[in-house]
Amino acid sequence: MTPDHPVITVGVSLVVLAGMVLLSVRPPESLGAGPAGGVAHGLADAIEQRIPATGEPDALTVVDEAALTGVETEELEYDGVATEVSFPVLPNAEPLTEFLRGRLGADVEAFDAANPGAESYTAGWNITAASDGLVGVRMTGEETDSEGTREFHSTYWYDTGDGVTRGSQSLLAGQDELAALNTLVRDRLGDAAETGTVLPVASLYDSVGFNPDGDLVVEFDTGQVAPADAGPLTAVVERAESEPLLSDFGRRVLRAATTGVEEFAISAAPGEGSSVADEPVPGVISPVDESVDCADPEVKCVALTYDDGPGGGTPELLDTLAEYDAKATFFVTGLPVMEHPHTVRRTYAEGHEMANHTLNHPDLAGLGADGVHDNLNSVQALVYRETGYTMDLMRPPYGSTNDGVASVTRDMGLAQVLWSIDTNDWKDRDPSVVADRAIAGASDGAIILMHDIHPTTIAASHKIIRELDAQGYTMVTVSQLLGDAEPGERYVDGVPDEQPSDAPSDGAGEDPEE
Repeated sequence: MTPDHPVITVGVSLVVLAGMVLLSVRPPESLGAGPAGGVAHGLADAIEQRIPATGEPDALTVVDEAALTGVETEELEYDGVATEVSFPVLPNAEPLTEFLRGRLGADVEAFDAANPGAESYTAGWNITAASDGLVGVRMTGEETDSEGTREFHSTYWYDTGDGVTRGSQSLLAGQDELAALNTLVRDRLGDAAETGTVLPVASLYDSVGFNPDGDLVVEFDTGQVAPADAGPLTAVVERAESEPLLSDFGRRVLRAATTGVEEFAISAAPGEGSSVADEPVPGVISPVDESVDCADPEVKCVALTYDDGPGGGTPELLDTLAEYDAKATFFVTGLPVMEHPHTVRRTYAEGHEMANHTLNHPDLAGLGADGVHDNLNSVQALVYRETGYTMDLMRPPYGSTNDGVASVTRDMGLAQVLWSIDTNDWKDRDPSVVADRAIAGASDGAIILMHDIHPTTIAASHKIIRELDAQGYTMVTVSQLLGDAEPGERYVDGVPDEQPSDAPSDGAGEDPEE
């Protein structure tokens, strides 16, 4: 039979033929593989007939485990607190396996070290996305100590092409975008969250993903931003407001998370040269301001340091520092950190440096290596869990140190910071006396010792900060002042001194009862 419209028929045939040729030469990423990803997907995905994702409006999307070809489960091994943690193992995704094994192990260790009453730690997993060369692994668990049981979540995103696993913070384009999201999240939580607890730091934004409609979902652990009896909280930010804040990677994740999955397999391992992502991560705040150069002879830098806190007056001190755009370094002690965790979070969020001053303020020179390590390790864990930051400076209580302390701190990646100006604020509880000592002794490169647990020191700091600012000093963190400090080495001012002859070593400079 002769066609009624031969020209149209021929045209349609040519379009179909061209489409078949185009599909036959399309690169793998156009079939959902991502950059060199090697992911097997059906033709339907390639022509944008995407399957709807599944999940609840106030939760991350969920992918059926049966859709992942060859997925297995590995149990984490940990010698310490009772642990039952499992995570997925996907064929051709060894970098993801290594990342999860290391990160989850570090999280268990931090819980164990930070909690003297630690009893158990359990966690399991589900997949929240598996498309376009991306896999989202969401961990859900419970940690139990003497204070009770708390639920937690964390979500990680693996790129099958470059073999890099990124945390949820990397979904945001930068710190400014995270801060903008934080404002939206705070509005969504309203009175459900405690005042001042929701801040743009890595520890709070470690479980972020999308619901089936593409709205951004942020999960908070029990007790993070609200009383523990409120349980875990979730904030949902509509797609129209959250999408402009995403990084390029975050937009890829958005697409992957909102696509349903019938079958997913990683057909090839990532190429050589793949590594852990080293790009800046929103929520990880550097103690160094790149716009300030303390090596410039025209710039006078001084480091204000505060020991033994945080205390009840520390928020007032933070207000004063903010008023003058000044930075300080806080050598925190473990028990006060446990008492004022939200102050620790605020201190870090405002760009001040967190540093280690031991768990219970012992004379480290009188302890063996294990005692030194345990005292420092507990505080490392406490601050990491509250902020997501790993400290790299410590101050030995009373300035008491020796070769054994140096060896432990070197192994832990911690430089020892002493001081060049002692205000003796622990002894002379007079704001005027303390302020005059600090101001009179200030010089370029000085490290000034104070304690933010004393109300008189908080009062003195108003005058100190105001006067140093008027004299043209730039108040910076110790890391800003020193530059790259060597773990284990001792520093008394802006110039490193491996064996300072004038550094306190006999308990001078700090109240032996503090």
